[in-house]
Amino acid sequence: MEVRRVTLPRLRRDPDLVIVTEVGLPEFRRHKILPAVLIIFGIVGAATFDLLPIATSALIGCILLVSTRCISLEEAYRAIELKVIFLLAGVLTLGAALEETGAAARLSAEMLRAHDAWGPVALISLFYLVTTLLTEFMSNNAAAALLAPVAIAAAQTLGVDPRPFLVAVTFAASASFMTPMGYQTNILVYGPGQYRFSDFLRIGAPLNIMFWLLATFLIPRLWPLQ
Repeated sequence: MEVRRVTLPRLRRDPDLVIVTEVGLPEFRRHKILPAVLIIFGIVGAATFDLLPIATSALIGCILLVSTRCISLEEAYRAIELKVIFLLAGVLTLGAALEETGAAARLSAEMLRAHDAWGPVALISLFYLVTTLLTEFMSNNAAAALLAPVAIAAAQTLGVDPRPFLVAVTFAASASFMTPMGYQTNILVYGPGQYRFSDFLRIGAPLNIMFWLLATFLIPRLWPLQ
């Protein structure tokens, strides 16, 4: 029930109505709409036109939002999602563990060993699949940097154009939907959207499979091997 605050005393006196809990409505700073919208567009525009990295432009935008009093410093503190911070910390350590233990290098070597049996198109599909799975648990930049040299070496071994292999790696590194840490935008919406890990898995797994199948079919045709 939504009522004006001045009517609450009268409602309390009504014997047929019991007010158990009061939930206050948010108070909007409508006079700050314009600067807030301009700052948000500035953040998106700076990242879109590659003027600044998204992390830098977002940080500057947060400072401007507080400086122009669109939000208070206390509201900014309350908006910090600790579960996202811990999630990022876990991703960084997992990525470091894959590299330091040699698990990532071992995986790359096994992929190179498989090219004789499967041929170039199947190997492109395998590179896409492995990259997208790695990206779900480590940064997309790290996954691409790890597998791009391996993709080039595999193409040179087969005597084919390396571009379709590189396209498979770069597309797969940027098309990860199964986990919140799969890509930066997943992390950005994870906290504010109040999503659960299972939400990403339920929706993202079919998307990843669909993109994998499309990439296997389209990449060799759009970027021929010879």
